[in-house]
Amino acid sequence: MNMQTYLTIALSSITVYLFIVFAIRIFGKNELSQLSIIDLVFILLISNSVQSAMIGNNQTMLGGLVAATSLFTINWLLRTLLFKDKKFNQFIQGTALMLVYQGKVIKKHLDQAKISLEELEAAIREHGVDDISHVDLAVLEVDGNISVLSHNFTRKTVKKRRVQKSLSFTN
Repeated sequence: MNMQTYLTIALSSITVYLFIVFAIRIFGKNELSQLSIIDLVFILLISNSVQSAMIGNNQTMLGGLVAATSLFTINWLLRTLLFKDKKFNQFIQGTALMLVYQGKVIKKHLDQAKISLEELEAAIREHGVDDISHVDLAVLEVDGNISVLSHNFTRKTVKKRRVQKSLSFTN
């Protein structure tokens, strides 16, 4: 194999990576911390469907290493850019979404996050707060966790969401 072949593998891998990042951002993601079976199958099928687009007919060890190195490199570059550029970070990751403020549910934000009132109530109980009216602030973080402040903003808890949500960006 010549250098052109490996450069094509590298560029194809980077292109596929960027496409998937932006497609997930556009078509949706609430959180990745709790994947449903449907989400897992979707990710496995996407990875399988784009494999040949990255390496083509090249089944060599070097071809696979070039693709993997390209993916690690673009991932590192993207993470560095996310760290350094707040606007780009917000575009890719979204922003935190306030769900409850001073005991009042923000219905518009629940709808935007595709979280039912029952799911919110369950998440609040997991934080040790028995009623939404006792919540000073509840926030859906960009990583899918819900943070809850109660007792006049003096007690903060963060728990992983247990609800199964599909990949859908709403921020």
